[in-house]
Amino acid sequence: MDSPAIACANDSVQITSDQRFGEGAPAVLDHFKLLESPTSGRRRILCGIHSFINRLGTKPSFGIIERLDPLDRIMLDRESLNYHHLYYFWVVAREGGIARASDTLKVASSTISSQVSSLEKSLQTKLFHRSGRNLVLSEEGRTAFRFAEEIFSLGRDLAETLRSPKSHRPLRLAVGVADVVPKLVATKFLEPAVDLGVRLICKEGQPAKLLADMALHLLDVVLLDAPVGSESNIRAFSHRLSSSPLRILGSPEMAARYREGFPASLDGAPFLLPTHESFLRPVLDQWFDKHDIRPNVVGEFDDSALIKAFGERSAGLLATPELIWPQVEHQYGLEAVGILDSVQISFYAATLDRKVKHSAVTKMLEAAGK
Repeated sequence: MDSPAIACANDSVQITSDQRFGEGAPAVLDHFKLLESPTSGRRRILCGIHSFINRLGTKPSFGIIERLDPLDRIMLDRESLNYHHLYYFWVVAREGGIARASDTLKVASSTISSQVSSLEKSLQTKLFHRSGRNLVLSEEGRTAFRFAEEIFSLGRDLAETLRSPKSHRPLRLAVGVADVVPKLVATKFLEPAVDLGVRLICKEGQPAKLLADMALHLLDVVLLDAPVGSESNIRAFSHRLSSSPLRILGSPEMAARYREGFPASLDGAPFLLPTHESFLRPVLDQWFDKHDIRPNVVGEFDDSALIKAFGERSAGLLATPELIWPQVEHQYGLEAVGILDSVQISFYAATLDRKVKHSAVTKMLEAAGK
């Protein structure tokens, strides 16, 4: 019998074999061919493979595991990770040293040091390195700390949730916000859900990673600047939340200077623009080209809040969606120069089901459609 191949590709797992396993038949899987995936969801895929192996009732013994990086390897061999050791490491990293961790845990420093060393041995990697008299997380240590943060945070949530009466448990809404979606836009769309009294959990990241997390039911909804495309390997449904023109803003002094003669007045004007990775940049560049306007780009930013902060200090003009204009005016004191009526930008909420089941997501979509 050919060895089954477990192929990790596009955040999915594919298992193939020339022989089908009949119901109740013993599954003899002594050798696996593991094809590594470069995708962001690989670690969760490995968790899924480990779960699959457990269901088959056999333990794999294949040398390719030895060629995986340590954090992948522990997910395929659950016995190699001691969560007690991981907890001690997490406290040391969080407290900034073994001495302070010893005070927090009420455990001898030598015991903590030994536990952390055992964890490093099981992971076959150094989690800390010394900088003078201080312990500093290595690159692998920073990765392990992020995992540990999530693990123990979920553990606290589990305990709090199960200890409280069902009637007192708030509805949980886990939202992914694409890193290109302005924070004020996300806030505006999420306000109706918050008004329901939900426990809101927001995670920012790249759209592909967030959609992969939603496919694993780690997120209920993902806010995007574009509908989920056919090139995505995640089957999701896009619900348009809003379409909005763009408004050009500036400090009161700059707005007064460039308001007259708009839009021709923008030629040569100092501008604070998003980077080319932002969904707004190509839209603005096309509009400038169409109207034969050559802005003087004095700054480019990934962070929309940072653009507004510099705009507040008269560093340059900027563009923002019309739908959050009142909030921007109130928060940053920026005034309108003019509106780009011919430009429409849209925002979307992606869900796994066409018919939304989560009451808070339904409320959010209903409010956006008004």
